[in-house]
Amino acid sequence: MPRYLSIVHIDESTAPVGPSEELMGRMGELIEEITKAGVMLETAGLTPAAQGTTVRWQGGKLSVTDGPFTESKEVVGGYAIMQCKDKAEAVEWTKRFLKVHEDYWTVSCEVREIAEG
Repeated sequence: MPRYLSIVHIDESTAPVGPSEELMGRMGELIEEITKAGVMLETAGLTPAAQGTTVRWQGGKLSVTDGPFTESKEVVGGYAIMQCKDKAEAVEWTKRFLKVHEDYWTVSCEVREIAEG
């Protein structure tokens, strides 16, 4: 079965300092359901973009830049790796993930199949 990467993009300006306890509870229940269904292989949230480091290769030279970075509308806030029968199933699980968030969050997911060997 193919594997899919769901890349979670968030607008950090619309989210509180972190997820609420209620959100974490709903998310935990959904992750448990997805795991029991044999779909979820791995998932995690990421620290704020300001705590990141960018390593860039450009013009034959490496550069390393620590955050915070110039303000951007969306940043990668987490990911999930799922094994699904097809992309449609991966998209349906991703929709359910997005729906557990409170209305004030601005969050989207990019779902892409992982290229195998």
